[in-house]
Amino acid sequence: MARPAADYSRYKVVPARRPWRWVGTVLVALGVVAVAWSLATNPRWEWGVVAQWFTAQSVVNGLVETLKLTVISGALGFVLGFILALMRLSASPLLVSVSWTFSWIFRSTPLLVQMLLWYNLGYLYEKISLGIPFTDIRFFEVQTTTLISQFAAAVLGLTLNQAAYSAEIIRGGILSVDQGQLEAAAALGIPAWRRSTRIVLPQAMRAILPTAFNEIIGLVKGTSIVYVLAYSELFYTVQVIYNRTQQVLPLLLVATLWYVAITSVLSVFQYYIERHYSKGAVRNLPLTPLQKARKFFATHAPVNLDRTKEPR
Repeated sequence: MARPAADYSRYKVVPARRPWRWVGTVLVALGVVAVAWSLATNPRWEWGVVAQWFTAQSVVNGLVETLKLTVISGALGFVLGFILALMRLSASPLLVSVSWTFSWIFRSTPLLVQMLLWYNLGYLYEKISLGIPFTDIRFFEVQTTTLISQFAAAVLGLTLNQAAYSAEIIRGGILSVDQGQLEAAAALGIPAWRRSTRIVLPQAMRAILPTAFNEIIGLVKGTSIVYVLAYSELFYTVQVIYNRTQQVLPLLLVATLWYVAITSVLSVFQYYIERHYSKGAVRNLPLTPLQKARKFFATHAPVNLDRTKEPR
């Protein structure tokens, strides 16, 4: 004889208690409130001075130079890094050795040292010429000090340093793709170029993008090292101003807020690009901030208990 089904209707559903989550939330909230109160009430922050200089023409000009260095050095660095990554994956021992040596040297030396070395290149080579090696034929010749300006030295140092790290990032992303997929594509007769662009790179981008964007964000902040060349990027401009006005902390806050704004915009781009390339790797794409807000308000909307009777 079958046993009657158990009736669970009289049981009450009780949510799980998480007291330590609430303790941690309260402690963090108190810390946030304390920091916000300090920022708002401490007059030594001099927020009026920060507002005065935040959009000053000289600061904006320095910001433009910082963005220029970031875009040029980032683009050239990743292009060169892509070439170095392909050289490292080549079957040629010479190409592999040159790529490995390049990454080893530029990852082993501080960026500041590289900057100063390129800026003082004229001490080692008085002239830079283009011609036929081991002959006296010259097609082009220029003084090194004329060619390697402050801007050129900054771009050269940032680009080569970025290329060394980008090469390893791209190489690691390519190696993360399953080798069996390439073998299957080759067995189907797909040309090598289409195998690389349609199979390898789209999947490698999922591994490359997070680290690559971190490198770009680091490059934005790394442009501040260019101040040693007296190039008028954002940090050097702020230094010049506070050396004249003696308002050190407010001017440093101006630079900090601009760096935060730039990296925040890059983080937004990173989120949406990573979301695009995650197609096929996850069942459901992560929600965008707007979708999360809509879901929150939809699930927390008040329920109307006054239900009207449906017509028969």
